[in-house]
Amino acid sequence: MDKPLLPTKGVIASQYVLYFGILGIFLPYFNLYCFHLGFSGFEIGVISAVRTVTTAFFPLVWGALADRYQIRKPLYVACSIASTGIWALFLLTTDFLPMLAITLCYGTFYAPIIAFLEAFTMDHLGTKKKRYGAIRAWGSISFILTVILVGRVIDAAPIRIILVLILAGSILQSFLSTQVPGPTGLRTKTAASGFSLLTRRPVLLFLCSAFLMLVSHGTYYGFFSIHLAGLGYGGTFIGFAWALASAAEILVMINSERIFMRFSPQRVLVFSFLVAAFRWSVLSWAESGTIILLTQLLHAATYGAFHMASILYIDSLIPAPAKTFGQSANNAVTYGLGMMTGFFLNGVLYDWVGVQTLFGLSAVTAIAGAGLLLVGNSFSSSGSASIQAGKSSR
Repeated sequence: MDKPLLPTKGVIASQYVLYFGILGIFLPYFNLYCFHLGFSGFEIGVISAVRTVTTAFFPLVWGALADRYQIRKPLYVACSIASTGIWALFLLTTDFLPMLAITLCYGTFYAPIIAFLEAFTMDHLGTKKKRYGAIRAWGSISFILTVILVGRVIDAAPIRIILVLILAGSILQSFLSTQVPGPTGLRTKTAASGFSLLTRRPVLLFLCSAFLMLVSHGTYYGFFSIHLAGLGYGGTFIGFAWALASAAEILVMINSERIFMRFSPQRVLVFSFLVAAFRWSVLSWAESGTIILLTQLLHAATYGAFHMASILYIDSLIPAPAKTFGQSANNAVTYGLGMMTGFFLNGVLYDWVGVQTLFGLSAVTAIAGAGLLLVGNSFSSSGSASIQAGKSSR
């Protein structure tokens, strides 16, 4: 057997580095690239929504197949290679409809990558899952370095260069994906199907609230860079703003074990919703660079804490044989369906009401998500109390 290029932890960390390095190019700058091509707000919103449609649907399909046939690693490698080849097609066109079609095909295979990677990580950590943030932080570090570097690059070179940079990173990630370890231990089929698990009250309530959290991020992820450009800020400032947000989330992630030893994932989730509402409220009126950068520090809670709590919480709710599907469902409902809805609604409304009004609506959406999560927690608590009371009376 060939000797692995890196130890298991190093392989997983390298996948986070490359995945979020690519995301550090795509997320801040691809919509800006489309804007420079002359696409309208509606067209940008549609492209973003189509990509997230695939993220909402295909992780469930790939995740179910991976658990049913125990082929998580082969699917992960195949999807990495296929999505890389499809991305290269963006170099051949600048027209809306062909780019829309490429986005659809690309997303089909790109969709399960992060959910599968989260499942690999949870499996590798075993009983030390609270240390997840320490590994995941490598992705955030990569994101920071990438957005700063690329921000400076596009100030000096045509923004089209982002297509080549993403392709290069994807090729390297595809190559290293072959080194990712398969699941450890013997897997057995779960008594309940993966899809039936989604109807359980704790899972359903969490996914509904998390959906609203990501809907509230639609304005930020879809139009934050465009908003900053409209206020007169250049690529260097835009890149620094995104990097600052990631720096804040790293501080939370490297302390994940300490945080979750003290607070439950449910409490961390509620806190992150409330911080998100405050963050979007400030961005609905702020034009000062200083204030905008300060709101980026809140990314520690609205993304860093929320993401870690989500991964740990869904892992605790899903039985071992369906872990891949569980993480895929979490990713599909939040970063898929939630982001899709957020992107599409923002794309439709952007030309009518403007980005500042959209941030105000995002704040309301985050509050609604917090309320739903609190109601769900209260029902769960009362249900647990009733069970304990029944046991005590026997």
